[in-house]
Amino acid sequence: MSVLGDIAASYRGPQPVVARHLAMGVREDRALVILMAACVMFFISSWPRLARLAHLEGQELNPLLGGALLGWIFIAPLAFYTLSWLLGLILGLMGWKGGGYGSRIALFWALLAASPLVLINGLVAGFAGPGLALSVIGLIWFIIFAWFWMSGLVQAGKTPA
Repeated sequence: MSVLGDIAASYRGPQPVVARHLAMGVREDRALVILMAACVMFFISSWPRLARLAHLEGQELNPLLGGALLGWIFIAPLAFYTLSWLLGLILGLMGWKGGGYGSRIALFWALLAASPLVLINGLVAGFAGPGLALSVIGLIWFIIFAWFWMSGLVQAGKTPA
């Protein structure tokens, strides 16, 4: 199935999608591509907010975009790998059978699958600015992301790597 089809299928139920990814075998290149695609989506979602900030505060946009690029494309993947490693280690000590790869796929896929909501959040941040609408969209994103992540971890625990 295509990435867009998998993202749409995740909103109907994330466990079958994660199971399909895990059934393809341990492929670190696939995990990295999923993570990098998610980070690119997060970077793109920051553009409207940064453009608004630059306009309202009279700053140059390019340095703001450069900082966001550094953060989302170079630093965030390292942080997400560390987070998935720590969580996989902690869950493994508690008897979880998903393994490190299962932990990575669960987190990375949750980030990518929830990225359409991140794009909406970025648009609201850019056009409406801080307020109730931004908080509601952010809360919806967080709930969906947590659902995808927890469902992915449950599925990874069922199909040990």
